[in-house]
Amino acid sequence: MTTQRSDGTDVPVDFETYATAAEGAEDARFTDWLRARAEPQWSAAIEGRFTEELIEGTIADDVYSRYLIQDYVFVETLVGTFGHAVGEAPTMPAKSQLVTFMESLTAEENDYFERSFDALGVAEEAYTNPETTATTRAFQDVLERAAREGGYAETLAVLVPAEWIYREWATAADASPEPFYLGEWIDLHANEGFVAFVDWLREELDREGAAASGRRRARLDRLFRRTVELEVAFFESAYDADSGSNLGEKEW
Repeated sequence: MTTQRSDGTDVPVDFETYATAAEGAEDARFTDWLRARAEPQWSAAIEGRFTEELIEGTIADDVYSRYLIQDYVFVETLVGTFGHAVGEAPTMPAKSQLVTFMESLTAEENDYFERSFDALGVAEEAYTNPETTATTRAFQDVLERAAREGGYAETLAVLVPAEWIYREWATAADASPEPFYLGEWIDLHANEGFVAFVDWLREELDREGAAASGRRRARLDRLFRRTVELEVAFFESAYDADSGSNLGEKEW
């Protein structure tokens, strides 16, 4: 199994320890190791039918509405997790980066949700007081537990894949579909500012992971892979709300 350096060249990935994978490779990245460990779910999240139909503009309105309602719930929890990361971040510049992104979630992205709900004919009660799916609840659980029971590294281990996956599928899109709520959702995750922020998040986790003990790296690995698993299930739950009923809670 291989992963790729930033220059596109393949490097072997040891599936047991990051230390072995990084040995003799000056530019080895902890987040590359985590991503490789998350296959095949990583590719399933980026290349699944939900993202394919969204990019093509063929996704049904009822499917996209269900997705947005659950994502609106998820984003509220996500903001809380980013808030925890602000408190745990080791430097003022890091805190500033996180605060700036939180502001975009609560302003620009929130505005997108409200306009999209209106265009899709989703009643306010449906998104302000929704019935959450098992997948959404499992996702909320991993975000909250990472923040509550872990430190900065654990919080990053769930935030990085949650944002990185969106950057990957959005930047791979070669179209801006209609209606506006499809094209804008892609643009929100493919613009220069978001791409740079995800790069920065990865660098933060790279540093934390390189400095962590073997036991802590294993915990970060489990959190990262759990988040990727939930991203796949989250997209699928837009088609079938019961699809994630077997996810439950997992120890990490």
